[in-house]
Amino acid sequence: MLALRLTRSAHPAVQLRRLLVATASAATGFLLLSTLGHALAHPEASAGSALRLAWCALPLAATVHLAVAVARTDPGTRPRPGLAAIGLGPARLMAVSATTTALSTLLGSMLSLLLFLHLRGDLTGMPFDGAATDFLAADHPLPLPAALTLLSLVPAAASTAVALSLRPRDARPAAGRPTRPASLGPAPADSSQDTPEELPDPPHLPEPTALPWGAALLATGLAVEGYASRTATDATTPLPSGLPTAPTAVLLGWTLTAIGLALAGPGLTHLCGRLLQAVRPGALRLLAGRGLMEEASRIGRPLGVLCAVASGAYTISALYDPADPSSGPLTTLGAAVVAGCTVATLLTAAVEARQARADTTAALLRLGAPSRTLRTAAAMRTGALLTLFVPLTLVVAELAAIPLAR
Repeated sequence: MLALRLTRSAHPAVQLRRLLVATASAATGFLLLSTLGHALAHPEASAGSALRLAWCALPLAATVHLAVAVARTDPGTRPRPGLAAIGLGPARLMAVSATTTALSTLLGSMLSLLLFLHLRGDLTGMPFDGAATDFLAADHPLPLPAALTLLSLVPAAASTAVALSLRPRDARPAAGRPTRPASLGPAPADSSQDTPEELPDPPHLPEPTALPWGAALLATGLAVEGYASRTATDATTPLPSGLPTAPTAVLLGWTLTAIGLALAGPGLTHLCGRLLQAVRPGALRLLAGRGLMEEASRIGRPLGVLCAVASGAYTISALYDPADPSSGPLTTLGAAVVAGCTVATLLTAAVEARQARADTTAALLRLGAPSRTLRTAAAMRTGALLTLFVPLTLVVAELAAIPLAR
């Protein structure tokens, strides 16, 4: 009930982000139901139906990624002083956020079920003169338990991911640091006790540690793709309709490359911040560089995922034949879900980063910093990211297209 009240009383921008999650859930649920329809209509092609279901993992992962990003920016479930006194501690707020995510994704799943039943003709008759009967199995009874099981995948995965992402962390003092119990009151005003060991540490920005692992996976994926392009093998895996058949080793290389880019994203963003502050920086470059270093963990991973998706889209667009009759609407829908969720996740992460530095921005404005300077620093951060990630995306896309072009 509390999650429902927080959902209804949220800001329109928050409601819009939840609507995006529901839309992505509806599209992914429709793709899952389409695989069920294909299995019912073609019982002899069980391997093809299983492969279609396996390809639904991409839009499912993109939808879950978006749901986690939206949950992290929800101000209604953010810990605030005084909430723990009424029983709304971090664990309870995490449960509320997971429940809110489950409600949004359940809404999308139910909409996809209604649309699927409508297109099958189970509600008001067969629309579009039965043009979509190939993947709807309109002449077969729909097994409701199987349909509900497939539709429960998105809500279960999204709510579980949100709960794991927002779970309370154990905030313990650093080892070796002397702590003073709160019951002892304030420290005595004795100047002899103001030793350097008891002074607070200066604020530091955490450095992402996954950059070497991401670079290693990226290099391994490119090496696997290069090896597959020089080795003749009969082990191939068909891609969704309208796309060329690719060797299994190439798909493995693509997977490793995408994971590597996602892991290296925070480290590359942190590196952009360091480069902005190199060689006698001024106040503007210091502000932009420190902002990138602080936001590396928030926007770095969505930016790396976007880089992987963009490189894959660039490769597919170079090899895709729009005149191929095998291309269907489900392939377009799946690609739209993955691309749309990736872009929406990056924008949502940018909103989270803006919320995190709201106090710093307000303090700078109170100190007399002009708004134009803050906008210029934001533009400088964006330019630095584009300068690094756009060429990286193009290079990875060109190297990934080589095995399929031969």
